[in-house]
Amino acid sequence: MKKRLTPRIRQMLEDSLREFPELEGKTVTVGYTRSYLGTAFVPAEVETRASMGIRLRARNLVYNTIGHELTHLVQGLGHVSLKRAVAPLSKIPGGEKQCDIWTLARSALFCDDAPTYLRLPRVVRENWPRYAEAIRFLCIAAIEKRRTHRFYIQWLERQIRLIARGLTPEVDLSR
Repeated sequence: MKKRLTPRIRQMLEDSLREFPELEGKTVTVGYTRSYLGTAFVPAEVETRASMGIRLRARNLVYNTIGHELTHLVQGLGHVSLKRAVAPLSKIPGGEKQCDIWTLARSALFCDDAPTYLRLPRVVRENWPRYAEAIRFLCIAAIEKRRTHRFYIQWLERQIRLIARGLTPEVDLSR
């Protein structure tokens, strides 16, 4: 990624990594991909010399993509620590939609573009900046709701549909 690592992308990576204290002190390799917005890879064992990292498509790169892939690293580290019967590093469940939810909830920095995997009405996707803050607060509420509500993702997507129709969601968004 060296030749594609522009000052803008370097700054985006540094800004994004600051939002992930779980990755502090760990080596994260950053590479380039043409096929997807991004991918993440975590070694199966923490002790192995294999590095964890992300691959990003440099063209039109957004903070949301970087945050999403870094969240996958945190998810993966949590699963590795669970295999070793160590206290998990992360309580982020595996999955793409879960990754979108936890990425948006982590920081407003990652709200610069609509998430890829959450089901969003067309009006929300096309007018993302208008809805970003409200959906971020809904993601935070969904994570809280997960403690007692098994179907929190469906709940979240239903709340997003309500907002798209101009209706009031079940939670207060005036934080």
